[in-house]
Amino acid sequence: MNPRVVGANLVVSIKSFYREKTTMFFTTTFPILLILVFGTIFMDQDKVSFNLCVQDLDQTETSAEIAKTLALTGKLKIIGIDPAIDATQYARNNKVNLVLVIPKDYEKSYIRNLKFDDPSAFATLTYIYDPSSSLVVKKMQILDMVFARMNQGLSGKPPFLRTAEVSIHTRKYRFIEFFIPGIIAMAVMTASLFGTVNVNTELRQKGIIRKLSTTPITRTDWILSNILYQFMLALISTTAMLLVSYAVFDVKLRIDAWLPLFIALDVFTFVGIGLILTRIVKEAQSAAAAANAIIFPMMFLSGSFFPLEMMPSFLQTFAGMLPLYYVNEGLRASMVFHDNATALSYSAIIGTFAAMVFVLGITATRWEESK
Repeated sequence: MNPRVVGANLVVSIKSFYREKTTMFFTTTFPILLILVFGTIFMDQDKVSFNLCVQDLDQTETSAEIAKTLALTGKLKIIGIDPAIDATQYARNNKVNLVLVIPKDYEKSYIRNLKFDDPSAFATLTYIYDPSSSLVVKKMQILDMVFARMNQGLSGKPPFLRTAEVSIHTRKYRFIEFFIPGIIAMAVMTASLFGTVNVNTELRQKGIIRKLSTTPITRTDWILSNILYQFMLALISTTAMLLVSYAVFDVKLRIDAWLPLFIALDVFTFVGIGLILTRIVKEAQSAAAAANAIIFPMMFLSGSFFPLEMMPSFLQTFAGMLPLYYVNEGLRASMVFHDNATALSYSAIIGTFAAMVFVLGITATRWEESK
């Protein structure tokens, strides 16, 4: 080993790193941004409070005490909903994962139990919940602990407060069935964005893209061929994931025309973003870091792995602007809930975004870039 050669090569690498400003940013600044974002999400998790919708059908002072007691825990933010509406439909329409329903005649049962010492008098509080949310169990545990303490206040008697669980869905689902559509959307996004950025920056550095200007191929032809290639890879990847899911986990997911449509929109969106990013990233060495700057926030802030409710409100608002969020929810609406209306609305949103970035991608691509 020649130390001088090693040292000289190290100096060259350091100078190259310094000259590539994009690489410097994505290597140093981007990880700090990730720490700030996810530190904000997961910091002081013991102090995190969750939204809880409460429908009080009794509308009495006694029943109102339940909501006040729950709010005093500091773990729950109580949101009252109109007792005249259907709580199950409300949860579906507003993407609420848990509604606590206080029954009518709650106060009468309470008086009979407490004042008249009637052990047969009790009240059943209903949990109307969405099994697709991983936070539901946490919320129910908090409620169960509060109600257990309230029952202890009536010591020596059978529990006055009892609970019942009602899913907002007509059939029983498993969490894995909600998880798989998000993984499909994420995998297609990752392959499309990485594939586009890495390949195009490398071809541009080698001068191959410049040489394309001497051929009959147009920018649109070039981009469409990239999209078709990524779409084929996405179909192969999705098929493999579904085969494993059916074979290993025996999932029950609906496969219809919505699946290839959302895959195509996913590919269009992130190939377009990749083409725009290629215009910014000049060095092939920076391509992976630049793609990570798009992928990691999108992956973790779009509801693929953990619920948006865990995030601060400003990040929840930000998540609603991310394209992957609409691919995730659109796939779940079509594959899990068989909700064509919701799938249509999400496909319209992501389709509009895909069209915009596709046009921008064509505009940003220049054969003469490598001159």
